[in-house]
Amino acid sequence: MPDSSLLLSDEEWFDLESMGRQRAYRKGQVIFREGQPGGTVLAIRSGVVKISVVTPTGRDILLAVKEPGSLVGELAAIDGRPRSATATALDGVRAIGLSDGAFGEFLDRHPRMALRLLRTLADQIREAATRTADRDTGDTTSRVARRLVMLAERYGEYNGPVVEVNLPITQEDLAGWVGATREATSRSLGRLRELGCLRTSRQRIVVLDVPTLRGVAAV
Repeated sequence: MPDSSLLLSDEEWFDLESMGRQRAYRKGQVIFREGQPGGTVLAIRSGVVKISVVTPTGRDILLAVKEPGSLVGELAAIDGRPRSATATALDGVRAIGLSDGAFGEFLDRHPRMALRLLRTLADQIREAATRTADRDTGDTTSRVARRLVMLAERYGEYNGPVVEVNLPITQEDLAGWVGATREATSRSLGRLRELGCLRTSRQRIVVLDVPTLRGVAAV
């Protein structure tokens, strides 16, 4: 999910800052919405951005999480079409904003960046295919466990056997991610707590037993 392949060099950050403008977003602020015109590409300096879409029934589906060094809004700049998803700051975010024209100029100056961008887009396509297949594999509890294992691996802070997930994700985000209702996801989290796998509170997940969680995920 994270775009680690897009981590920018010092030279690239220098050019971005000279060509763009500093932007700041508070936690929970919508940066742009699905269907809006493009016009700006953001390079994240700090903070985390959630990328999501809304289904015809009104459900919010989490697609990706963008970390520092990632780009946000690049698709609209590439194809000139409206935003394909909504971007929301999961915590305080600082970024460099470039106009679509400046972003094109930046890619001309840094052709290797264009190649890394293509690789990242390919990763996103593969991730979408994996996510679709995953929603048809196993029951809700095993699907939730798989996502929690992934979150622990990518965003976890280890304190001995205990892993705290440093990502402010909601049950609604998790439910949309695994293709289940919020109620079913809540019940699955309850089962995992009963098994001693994790402890949860508002937008906080602590994995207490990674091996057992992996076992549930493999079912």
